[in-house]
Amino acid sequence: MGTKRRLKVIKADGSIEEYLHTKVMGAIGNALAEIGQADVYVAEELADVVTYFLYNNKKHSYTVTSGEILSIVKAVLTATGYEEAAVELSEYHFERKLKRSRIEVVPIDIQGFTDIELFSRAEESGDRSAWDKSKIVADLVANYGLSRQTARMVASMVEEKVFNMQITQVPVSLIRQLVLGDTAAVLRAQKQLQTI
Repeated sequence: MGTKRRLKVIKADGSIEEYLHTKVMGAIGNALAEIGQADVYVAEELADVVTYFLYNNKKHSYTVTSGEILSIVKAVLTATGYEEAAVELSEYHFERKLKRSRIEVVPIDIQGFTDIELFSRAEESGDRSAWDKSKIVADLVANYGLSRQTARMVASMVEEKVFNMQITQVPVSLIRQLVLGDTAAVLRAQKQLQTI
């Protein structure tokens, strides 16, 4: 009996990563928690159904989009009596897309109070780009040799901080500082885990 091929996920930004059963379990667990029905056992069982379905309905293709996974998770939640969790998952996904679409990166390196005028001029001139956390991932992988999984973790942590700030224009210097801080924290945690 041969080893089963690993399923690859095509992310919304076009990048490809390995399918992680634990991410599906986490998404289901979070959706159940949002409706006051947090249950690790149920989350695990439903994630098993999703994973089984993905592997057994991809006979010739070992890729799936993140959107397809989301649809399957919502279908499994709905079919098993957790319609409210499926709605919560949809709303969460929509909110994140909306937040991403509202954030712009301003290419200004703010070092002090005097740079605020440069920031204001950049905002007015339209010299900015859309928020894209995959750029953080690509930079960490290409320039610093981090694994894609570690880089995605750092980028997600940075994105969460930017979302929590509730700002629509982010100077590139702030992103750089957040990336440095979160990368240091992740690498420190990984090192501690290796010594245990």
